[in-house]
Amino acid sequence: MRPYRDIATVAALQVVCFSVLAHFEPQFFLLHLYQTIIYVALLILLFYMEDRWAFMIGMLAPVAWLGMVFATGLLGGATRQALRFMRGQAVTNDVSFIAAVSAVLSVLMIVFCARHWKREYAGLGKTAVTFGISVCVVAVYYGILAIWFWNMIPTQLANG
Repeated sequence: MRPYRDIATVAALQVVCFSVLAHFEPQFFLLHLYQTIIYVALLILLFYMEDRWAFMIGMLAPVAWLGMVFATGLLGGATRQALRFMRGQAVTNDVSFIAAVSAVLSVLMIVFCARHWKREYAGLGKTAVTFGISVCVVAVYYGILAIWFWNMIPTQLANG
């Protein structure tokens, strides 16, 4: 058995973060639930010893998520909340704080997956194929997520 507790722990914590976000933003419950799917998939891949795919998707999915969070401006707010917390001040926006925690977990996921990939698959000639297919999977997943989120905004603003 290969111990991937670090990746499994971070994936499970990401699921918890998105679940907490669903609690704080009930109007986006389905969106946050959908965000957990990729991390549950990573856990399933690790369980079935498909670690090659788990490592590559585990590197690419957080990069895509961080890019989306940065593009929407949420990463700036998350950084401000994290700095407030680190200075011992009260957090003023729970959603931004959870986004900061999730951003840290995303960076940890990238580091852990890259370390495992380098240790187990570097130089075996599987990188290009695994990367190509994984990029397609992550692009489709986050493409659907982005389109869904973009289409949800006017409805949620009108209902809010």
